[in-house]
Amino acid sequence: MAVRCAVGRYFGAAYGWATMPPQDTITASFPICAAGARTTCVVDGDTFWLDGIKYRISDIDTPEIGEPKCAWERELGQRAKYRLQSLLNNGPFGLKAGPRDEDKYGRKLREVYRRGRSLGAQLVDEGLAHRWIGFKQSWCEV
Repeated sequence: MAVRCAVGRYFGAAYGWATMPPQDTITASFPICAAGARTTCVVDGDTFWLDGIKYRISDIDTPEIGEPKCAWERELGQRAKYRLQSLLNNGPFGLKAGPRDEDKYGRKLREVYRRGRSLGAQLVDEGLAHRWIGFKQSWCEV
């Protein structure tokens, strides 16, 4: 068991997805994205731009605002978007890479941390996101 943990830490560190949260070294001002060129802004509850690079928060999924399946999903999606904006603007944070660098849309896949806590997990705790389990879960009652 100890050997497996040591190997996991070694390879995890080599590939950027070790178990240690990142240092809080990133600070920026995040408005809500508008039409046109995007440099640093929040798109929705799990997507943002930072210095011209588009990021997808990899440990969560938030309600859709572009093509929601119901009015409740749209409302929660708007709340998640503004909450992510607030969280990102609330001080320095760090980004943690996982086993996949990008998604199929070319967005960088990263977890976002502040003081060792996942901001994605905070959105889940607040009811504004689902933990990402490999597929989307419904926000609408069936």
